[in-house]
Amino acid sequence: MLEPRVIFDCLVGACTSAIAIFMLRRYAVMLGLMDHPDQRKQHNGDVPLVGGIAIFMGVIVGAAAYGQFHWFVKILIDTAMMLTLLGALDDRFDLSVRDRLLIQALATLTVIASTGVYIHTLGHIFGYQVELGWFGPPLTVVAVIGLMNAFNLMDGIDGLAGSLELVSIAAMVLFAHPPALQEMMLLLALLATASLPYLIANLGFAGRKIFLGDAGSMLIGYLLAWSLVRISQTSQTHLSPVDVLWCVALPVFDTFAVMLRRIRQGKSPFKPDRGHVHHVLMDAGLGPRKTLLALIALAVGIATMGALISHSATSAGLNLTAFCLTMMVYILTVTSVRARQDAHRNRQATRLVAPARVSNKPIRT
Repeated sequence: MLEPRVIFDCLVGACTSAIAIFMLRRYAVMLGLMDHPDQRKQHNGDVPLVGGIAIFMGVIVGAAAYGQFHWFVKILIDTAMMLTLLGALDDRFDLSVRDRLLIQALATLTVIASTGVYIHTLGHIFGYQVELGWFGPPLTVVAVIGLMNAFNLMDGIDGLAGSLELVSIAAMVLFAHPPALQEMMLLLALLATASLPYLIANLGFAGRKIFLGDAGSMLIGYLLAWSLVRISQTSQTHLSPVDVLWCVALPVFDTFAVMLRRIRQGKSPFKPDRGHVHHVLMDAGLGPRKTLLALIALAVGIATMGALISHSATSAGLNLTAFCLTMMVYILTVTSVRARQDAHRNRQATRLVAPARVSNKPIRT
């Protein structure tokens, strides 16, 4: 059960986030933080990109109210500030992929160098304790950057990235058992409660709609990734390195599916398109709200299945095998449906541009 002080700090964070949304929404045009519709982005009108900044303000004020975090969380919050600023600059100036990846890697390496926390083991798999040694820090950089960009890629319809964040946090609590590493659980609680005002505004329940922006998707992915690394690399919790994968399964599955499809088509894996699972469902006839509910249910279902497998599997190796098989089924299913939809669109386009048949019969007068 949460202590009264923790509840108070979370309420402070949520109120700060709500106030920040109200203020930033008014100055979004002046700051240049507006999302304009185009061929890929089909929302109505210009929408403020201030959700991520508001969430970070809620997290940092709530953390300041608590004030008893250890060195790791302090470094994590400092580097998260840098990434939130990077995301805001990307929202404003559309930075290159290379610049974004470079700064994301720098932030991750700063945490590793300052705290010594990284993925040093994958646990006991198929009878062997898999220690990573020197390979641990590079793998950690790839994992953290990968999850940041996975949430960025999933931020395609109203409420999706924020809702998947809440599902991931709930899954971590389910797997890890909260009493251990209380400060990490508090940080996740601050992130969740600071995200609630954003979700309310993003879904259109309170005034003008706002979007998360790259600042928000980077922040969410970064804090979740490091929380998973920290909790899974300590013996104080029941969250194994393999269990980590189930907590963020849907964003990871969809990112792999999209990247593989783009590479197979000879395209850049970082070039945006309308090939994500939410696009597939909407092209299949579901509206945005039904798509959102379907994907939340899918994420909850996968995490629950992972928890059942984790508790019943006799080894981490079987758990990892089950995760990989589930991902393969997901990738094959989504890719197959997307291919059929593309083929149907191509046939429709061919019919529209095909030249009309010209009759050779003489015209009677």
